[in-house]
Amino acid sequence: MKSLKASGHPFSISTLQLEHLHAHRSDQFTDRMADAGLHPLKPTRIEIFQINVGKMCNQTCKHCHVDAGPDRKEIMTRETLQRCLDILATHDIPTIDITGGAPEMNPHFRWFVEEAARLGKHIIDRCNLTILLANPKYYDLPQFLAKHRVEVVSSLPHYTAVRTDRQRGDGVFEKSIQAMRMLNEAGYGQEGTGLELNLVYNPTGAILPGPQQELEADFKRHLLSEHGVYFNKLYVITNMPISRFLDFLVVSGNYETYMQKLIDAFNPSAAMGVMCRNTLSIGWDGTLYDCDFNQMLDIKIQDAPVHIDHFDLDALTNRSIVVDQHCYGCTAGLGSSCGGQVV
Repeated sequence: MKSLKASGHPFSISTLQLEHLHAHRSDQFTDRMADAGLHPLKPTRIEIFQINVGKMCNQTCKHCHVDAGPDRKEIMTRETLQRCLDILATHDIPTIDITGGAPEMNPHFRWFVEEAARLGKHIIDRCNLTILLANPKYYDLPQFLAKHRVEVVSSLPHYTAVRTDRQRGDGVFEKSIQAMRMLNEAGYGQEGTGLELNLVYNPTGAILPGPQQELEADFKRHLLSEHGVYFNKLYVITNMPISRFLDFLVVSGNYETYMQKLIDAFNPSAAMGVMCRNTLSIGWDGTLYDCDFNQMLDIKIQDAPVHIDHFDLDALTNRSIVVDQHCYGCTAGLGSSCGGQVV
């Protein structure tokens, strides 16, 4: 399966995605936010530096909002990563969230983790699990990550093979279980180690996810009893109507129905806790965004310099967050963020 970009798909162009989201839509997200007293939406405090270190990935998942894959060559340079470190060394931003693609495929990944660990920051690696088995050079990643006390956050669409493989490709579930065993052997998910292995669940179809606590209990019971693997927490995330999932919705004839579900489930309490209020998203080329989803739609920040070379924390803290129709995804029901449900 090729990425949308490699196949020349119209939805590989962010402006065409936005045109589709805007077409014939009377329920404007900004109006809903204004009614809730949340427009313009303002940051609370920048606590998370989420760095997309590249779109290269060993997988091409059907739901991927990044449109990542083996054919994507965008990679953050060492110079840009160093600029991130310089900023983190001089600002009170406690968490570094490393994402991709498969972030481990960036050739500077290990160097960056080592340098970030020296700063005393909490580090998150958004690992897709199968990368641990993709090449012998990755086999020791569990030990490397454990040494630097990195929190591992990994996507696992379901605790059954059929539903996971449907979304991520044939054989992915079994490889994911093998990778979880490798992480467990390194101490991840084990009581008393402090090494956190957290999983990410998102629905395999055009539906909203159920309550996080109930799903976490189901995942823990099935994965332990059937596969003997452990993890700490389950983060439940709503599928965003952008990129490959947008394409799925349109092709399957579910787009209008799904969007209406999101709109009908708009929750002001969830809107108050969206991740863009305490997170800054940095693109592989150093461009700044309010969140990872805005990054993929090329919606840059406003009211502050848009590149990390001109980083201005005061301006960023006082900016207005840019929202659009896709933001219904983060504010539906119990809410959705990179750390799971927010209500």
